[in-house]
Amino acid sequence: MKVVIVGAGSVGSSIARELLAHKHEILLIDLKPEVIGRSGLRGAHWLVGDACELSTLQDAKLDDADVVVSATGDDKVNLVVSLLAKTEFGVGRTVGRVNNPKNDWMFNDSWGVDVAVNTPQLMTALVEEAVEIGDLVRLLTLQTGVSSLVEFTVPHDSHAIGLTVGDIDWPEDSTLVAILRDQAPITPSRDDVIDGGDELFFVTTIAAEDQLRELLSPGSRDEPNHADEPETAESADVPAGAAVQRTGLDQSVEDDGFDG
Repeated sequence: MKVVIVGAGSVGSSIARELLAHKHEILLIDLKPEVIGRSGLRGAHWLVGDACELSTLQDAKLDDADVVVSATGDDKVNLVVSLLAKTEFGVGRTVGRVNNPKNDWMFNDSWGVDVAVNTPQLMTALVEEAVEIGDLVRLLTLQTGVSSLVEFTVPHDSHAIGLTVGDIDWPEDSTLVAILRDQAPITPSRDDVIDGGDELFFVTTIAAEDQLRELLSPGSRDEPNHADEPETAESADVPAGAAVQRTGLDQSVEDDGFDG
């Protein structure tokens, strides 16, 4: 697989080193020629130039690349490179590094980004996943921001304990893909019983996250439906008109250079 990496700083060089170890063909593009000597990357190809210039990308033969990774420390550069790679060269997969979390909303298919890597957001999610119990935590954004991988740790007083996976009416655009119990992964089936402390992993659309959060939140269990029950003496004494209410379930980080 041919991979072009724009930005040969610490991030770009680390990605290149891993991919070279897996026998992929790597081309790095950077503004600074001095990074070539200090990188220590053996087997990589180099191109010195401005990756925001169409001529530089043409010299890199981007139309032959399988993947383009924009790994500079400047969000503007990463967006422009992704857009050019996708629209001008038809690259099949683009990966963009997000430096400033406030710019994360721009890293989508409108700017040619297939996968956005937001390190601050990922670290925040990992912290929350370790300490948040009883709340939905987004771990990863998938498919250019359309879907996400989320996690929910079942509290020991949850209304879901004792229910089977098939008992729960999950949101239409959410799928339970794994249960982690006692550090062992389980492929969920309809007959699996939810237990306290279970970590539930879902692939869901971003829009359905709120529905999933509401479903799993405390107090979201439906009240029993008594509509078909026969009227008793006590219920007959309820005054007319009484009603019973039911509850239903910025700018990029300042950076001193192009390389990150």
